[in-house]
Amino acid sequence: MSRHIALVVNPTSGRGLGARVAPIVRRRLESAGLTVTEYATTCAEDVGRISAEVIASGADAVALIGGDGTIHLGAQVLAKSGMPFGVIPAGTGNDFARGIGVPLKNPLAAADLIVAGKTRSVDLAVAKDEFITTVVAGGFDSLVNKRANEMNWPKGNSRYTLATLAELRTFKPLSYVVTVDGEVLETEAMLVAVGTGPTYGGGLQICAGAEIDDGLLDITVIKPVSRLTLLQMFPKLAKGTHLGHPMVHTLRGRSVRLESPTVTAYADGEILGPLPVDIGIAPGALTVFA
Repeated sequence: MSRHIALVVNPTSGRGLGARVAPIVRRRLESAGLTVTEYATTCAEDVGRISAEVIASGADAVALIGGDGTIHLGAQVLAKSGMPFGVIPAGTGNDFARGIGVPLKNPLAAADLIVAGKTRSVDLAVAKDEFITTVVAGGFDSLVNKRANEMNWPKGNSRYTLATLAELRTFKPLSYVVTVDGEVLETEAMLVAVGTGPTYGGGLQICAGAEIDDGLLDITVIKPVSRLTLLQMFPKLAKGTHLGHPMVHTLRGRSVRLESPTVTAYADGEILGPLPVDIGIAPGALTVFA
């Protein structure tokens, strides 16, 4: 019997990339003998509703065409459902897809992972009653995220670069209380990031070395540095070589509490809310084609 795949498309992701990719992916899935039912979203709220409909429909799996924000919304429903979840990257950052090894610029190769049918279970973070698929950002990085979300130009990762340069002009270190598995760290820092996987912001390896299925949260603290030093760190973030810097502190644990009086946290590239925030781990919560 043919496997039944529900193809959920965010046509606006990646400035229309989702709509352009959808027919290509559908043809590849159908040519491999899969039965495909396509659903198109009209707004962000649709993703969760459609995901719930897909689970109730009896489909064998769901494939989602979109970016990290779309995947975040789908994961809220699909987590712990046991339904295999395929990702066709079509957003700006695509960090979840990057973290599970899905080809980022080859939708046919991404579709072939669904055809192959091999799955793995990956961890999700949990904060403010939401599942988080990548990283919780709190500090300079969340301000960059906010600014990048508000920009209409340029496209892709260059948006994060320009937002970084803009925020550097006025940013000052912040006071944090970071509690990891009951151990308290009080510190001044430029940012604190907590992730299940290594990257955010379109490939910045803020939590370099993080494994998405080890049952642990990875925490990166960048202590106060000059604006020039922080700027010089960003190329290292792309390679994950910043971890050797004396002002970069890393921890691992199963529970994290972040406190800072003026910080708004972002998760999966979208606003999560003001600190304090408690972050936990849901091991193996999501089953993905990878």
